[in-house]
Amino acid sequence: MDSLKETCHACRASGGPLARLSLGKDFFGRPYDRLSDQNPQWYCASCSMHKNVQRDFRDIHAEFDKLRAGQGSELSQGDNFQRASLRLQEILTILSAPQQPSPFLQRPDVVRLMEQLTTCTVPV
Repeated sequence: MDSLKETCHACRASGGPLARLSLGKDFFGRPYDRLSDQNPQWYCASCSMHKNVQRDFRDIHAEFDKLRAGQGSELSQGDNFQRASLRLQEILTILSAPQQPSPFLQRPDVVRLMEQLTTCTVPV
């Protein structure tokens, strides 16, 4: 794909370089591989950043759901719980920037998860 001739799948911007977010590590350091996607999505720099924010939020939310259900969760480790709480604060700050609304994640969803985390007791 010639990324300069295509448009961002999220905001439809064109004319700039696009990236496909496929490889790397998730928020908790686990391998992340989406190269096998049959329908790859390409994003501009701003949307790529917001896609990473959405992925971190999704990872934290999934681990919180496990924690609430009494299953093994990355959040049961105090350091990961603290890191996740700080990352949610960062995400909220990013989403509060009026000039760059996220096409992937809404501020109230992050606030709700932050509130749920503050009422959660983490095993020590």
